[in-house]
Amino acid sequence: MQAILLFAHGARAEAWAQPFRAVRERLRAARPDVPVELAFLEFMQPDFDTALAALAAQGATRVLVCPLFLGTGGHVLRDLPALVEAASARWPALSIECAPGLGEDAEVIEAIGQHCLRHLSG
Repeated sequence: MQAILLFAHGARAEAWAQPFRAVRERLRAARPDVPVELAFLEFMQPDFDTALAALAAQGATRVLVCPLFLGTGGHVLRDLPALVEAASARWPALSIECAPGLGEDAEVIEAIGQHCLRHLSG
């Protein structure tokens, strides 16, 4: 069974996570047959391993990790691959692959541009 793991940075302010929780809930509503969890790199819970364990417990055999980062910096280039490698060793029967970061998607870039233009005065 395929599953989705949304992966965000995390912050000290609880309200920061609300947009990411909204994405998780939209995905769950759109595809109730696909388990979806949200994990954070730091400051917030669940962490990557805890969320992945929850997906495995739900019967996931393939997990698509979707990094919710606009830029592809150190967290996506170094931290995420290390987490995936460790998780693959821990759960060898689980296939884990990563989608590109949000900022690499042309539609996301277009949506950000349109958002800015909508708020332009004059």
